[in-house]
Amino acid sequence: MDNNQKHMLQDTAMKIRIDIIEMLSISGSGHPGGSLSMSDIFSYLYFSGKLKLDASNPSMKDRDRVVLSKGHVCPVLYAALAEKGYFDKSHLKTLRKYGSILQGHPDMNKTPGVDMTSGSLGQGLSCAVGMALGARLDGLACNIFAILGDGECDEGQIWEAAMAAAHYRLGNLIAILDKNDLQIDGYTKDIMNTAPLTDKWKSFGWHVIEIDGHDFDEIDFAVSSALAIKDMPVCIIAKTVKGKGISFMEDRCEWHGKTPSPEETEKAVHELCGIDPD
Repeated sequence: MDNNQKHMLQDTAMKIRIDIIEMLSISGSGHPGGSLSMSDIFSYLYFSGKLKLDASNPSMKDRDRVVLSKGHVCPVLYAALAEKGYFDKSHLKTLRKYGSILQGHPDMNKTPGVDMTSGSLGQGLSCAVGMALGARLDGLACNIFAILGDGECDEGQIWEAAMAAAHYRLGNLIAILDKNDLQIDGYTKDIMNTAPLTDKWKSFGWHVIEIDGHDFDEIDFAVSSALAIKDMPVCIIAKTVKGKGISFMEDRCEWHGKTPSPEETEKAVHELCGIDPD
């Protein structure tokens, strides 16, 4: 990846993070921690040019699909979709409001660019498996990206879907696992220790790639490698920092579902823009 593209993706990720903070501040409810940890990944997915997407034709039949299985971090998806032009950015101010197209979990019937309605944890990978099988049956040359959380891997349905994906050798299925080591009640290792995740996914028949989820060179390598593998599903385990980019939110489980005050919002935006508050 050349430096110009990297700088563009970094700048886009910063814009996504600012939009996340501002929309959550206005809504008064939502989930900043996991949204911020995935901002670099979403910047890459929607703006690197590696995925086949068209904001002017969101229902394009052979498009690549993105399934946000951990649907509570939809602010990062909404911010990326708005930045890409799927809908006007003014909608971000209506997050979680009655009648808004942007609800607290993604809704494929309301929001342009949302490929799968999601909410209950663990279900998104099963949906992605079905979509990958359907694409194969329909002869569509597209890829399905499922975005999972490490806390979500507590759910048994994740592993049933993982087993099915390997059984059917779904080379058009790529899972990206946000390994920020935190969930709503604390550290994942204390709530339900799923380690070693890499060995588990390999034992279920997946090709596994481990990366720093905030390094665009590593993200690019992982996605490019995954797209080249055609005979088995791929799991990209991305090590991330919950609340990434905002010092008082980073690696703090209380920011899983807590929204910032106006003062905290101002401080967060200043940090993201590199502005010294003093």
